[in-house]
Amino acid sequence: MSVSGPPGFAYARLFNAKGERDVGGIVEETHQRLYRSGHALPHLRYPFRGKAGYVFSYIDPDWWTALIFDMMDEESVELLLDTLVVDVTKDGDAVNGVVVENVNGRNEIKAKIVIDSTGEGYVAAHAGCEMVCVDVEDIQPHTLSFTVDGVDWQTLLQYIRDNPEQFSYKQLVYPHNDSNKEDVMQAYSKCHDITQLGEIMGFYELRDIAYKNGDWHPYSGGGFFLTPKEGGHIQAHFQHSSQVDKTLPTDAWQLTRCMVECRKQNMVAWRFFKNYVPGFKNAYITKVCTELRLREGPRIVGDYVFTKEDVGACRRFEDSIGLSSFKAGSYHVATMDTLNVTSKFADDVVYPNENGSYNIPYRVMVPKKIDNLLAAGKCVSTDRPAYLRYLHQTMVTGQAAGAAAALCVQKGITPASWRKVLRNCKTHWLHRAQLSTSR
Repeated sequence: MSVSGPPGFAYARLFNAKGERDVGGIVEETHQRLYRSGHALPHLRYPFRGKAGYVFSYIDPDWWTALIFDMMDEESVELLLDTLVVDVTKDGDAVNGVVVENVNGRNEIKAKIVIDSTGEGYVAAHAGCEMVCVDVEDIQPHTLSFTVDGVDWQTLLQYIRDNPEQFSYKQLVYPHNDSNKEDVMQAYSKCHDITQLGEIMGFYELRDIAYKNGDWHPYSGGGFFLTPKEGGHIQAHFQHSSQVDKTLPTDAWQLTRCMVECRKQNMVAWRFFKNYVPGFKNAYITKVCTELRLREGPRIVGDYVFTKEDVGACRRFEDSIGLSSFKAGSYHVATMDTLNVTSKFADDVVYPNENGSYNIPYRVMVPKKIDNLLAAGKCVSTDRPAYLRYLHQTMVTGQAAGAAAALCVQKGITPASWRKVLRNCKTHWLHRAQLSTSR
C-alpha cells in the first residue's frame, strides 16, 4: 500500500454492478476507522461509475500504514521487520518454519502454519510447491507509482468539462446493463468535483501532440487516480505512467532494469503533465514509491484452480471465503492504450454474468502436496485470466488465510483439511469479519 501503491485500488470495486457489497471484513473496518479520523473519503458510488461496479473508497496510504501498526499492537502481533525469508524448513512435505536473514544473521523461525503473502509466491517456491507463471514475452508490464501535489483542480476540471471526448469511457461501460458512453461523457462535461471522477485517463490530443514533440513515451497512457489528505485536500496519484514489460519477478536483474526504466519513463510523463496539461503548471512530486508495482508473477497450483469460467458463471462454492465481481482477463500492455487487450488474449476477457459476483474458494489458498502452508494474495491458485491480483481481492484472501491459520493451530488441524477448517472458520468469517460469502 505505502511502498508500491496504489492507494485507490485497495479500496476500489467493493460493490458489484448491481450495487451489492462484495467486500467487507478488514477492508471495511480499516476504511471506516480512517474515514472517522479524517483520512479517507466516503464510498464514492456515483451512478455512472456504480453501473460498471467501478467505484472508489479512497484512503490516505500513509495513515493506513499507521493504522495497521496500531491494529497489530491491539492484537499483540509480534513483528520482525527488515528481514528476508530466504528458505523454509520442512518435515517431509510439511512446512514447519522459515529461514530468515537480517542484521542478526541467518536464523530459523519455527511455525505451526506459514502463510505466503509475498505476492509472487516466493515462500511457496522455496517450499517446493508446484508453480505456474506466464512466460517472459507475455507477462504484464510492471510500473512505479508516484504522487503529486499542487494541482489546480478547477483549471483541470474546466478542461475536462470542455473536452470530455479526450477521456476514457470504456472502463465505465459494462456489457450486462444500460451503462453507456453518452452517460459517461455527460458526467465528464458536468463535473465540478474531482472526486466524482475518481480516476482520470486520457488526455488523448495533448498526449499525441507531446509524443510527436518527443515529450511522451510510447509505453503507457496518460492519467492518474486520487489520494485524499487531511482537511479534504486531494493529491494526484500516478500508477500507469510507466510500464516495463518482459520482466519476471523471479529475476533480480530483470527487476533492476525494470526499476531504472520505470523511473526514466515517469520523468518523461511528469514533464508532459507539467508542460501540457492545464492545472499542473505549479504541481510537484511529493512521493515516489520505493517498490515496483508488480502486476503479474508466479501462482501456486492449489487444491482448486479458479478459472475465467468461474468468473463468467458467477460460480458459488461450498468453501467460499469471500466475493468479487472484477472481470477476468484485464491485462495491461506496454502501449499508449495501457489496457488494450491484444487479439492473442481477446478470449480471456470475461465479465460476471448478469452484473453479479462470484465466490472465491478457500482451496485456492491450499497448495497441492505441501502441507502447513497457505498462500494469500496474488499467488493463489487461478488460471491466468482469473488472476486475483487486485488489492481488494488480495485483502480478502489475506484475511481468510490469517483466520484459517489461527483456527488450524487452535484446533490441531491442517490447512489441507478444508472441510474441517471451514466448519470452524465459517462462523468466524461471517460474524467477526463480516465477509459476504454467498448471494
